[in-house]
Amino acid sequence: MQTIMGILYIVPTPVGNMEDMTLRAIRILKEADLVLAEDTRTSSHLLKHFDIKQHLVSHHKFNEHEASRGVVERLLSGETIALISDAGTPGISDPGFFLVREAVKAGIEVQTLPGATAFVPALVSSGLPCDRFCFEGFLPQKKGRQSRLNALADEKRTMVFYESPYRLVKTLHQFCDVFGADRQVSVCREISKIHEESVRGMLSDVISHFEEQEPRGEFVIVVAGKT
Repeated sequence: MQTIMGILYIVPTPVGNMEDMTLRAIRILKEADLVLAEDTRTSSHLLKHFDIKQHLVSHHKFNEHEASRGVVERLLSGETIALISDAGTPGISDPGFFLVREAVKAGIEVQTLPGATAFVPALVSSGLPCDRFCFEGFLPQKKGRQSRLNALADEKRTMVFYESPYRLVKTLHQFCDVFGADRQVSVCREISKIHEESVRGMLSDVISHFEEQEPRGEFVIVVAGKT
């Protein structure tokens, strides 16, 4: 008798407010045979909040290549497995792509639940065109950073970046050098959290704002395309 293969579920988790968790996401996590988590300590608080008692196994960027083979074998044997990251949708600037690719190659069904991610709210609320955009995520910290920026100098679509508070001002200055001081930008921090804030305007003005007020929290930078 042929074994029915399991399903790999990619489950978004809240980037801030716990109320952003969907009813379907809670059900899938409760029903899964195994939940893979980027950081089991972080995810254990989430599962406890929603009274989910499933076993957590670490699956992060440092072990995903080695661990994915065993996960695929379990899926092939019929287990249902859910993958979550610390916040948002796995695979979007988080671990997930490699496992999904290996599961697809093995003929396993992959279902990604709609749900929380940081860049979509930041993009839509920026006031900049969002009918066509390019998501760049985190820029390389050193090697390749300038060449990546130079390649975007003539980009006409709205551009979306992730950045930490420690590099925010430096990154905005680099944007100013490449895109021009008068380029429109929206910098959104702490999306879906108590202190959510968007600072909009020309790059030069937004730089002045964050030079006066120390950046805190995680940031999404939305930059207007070249006109």
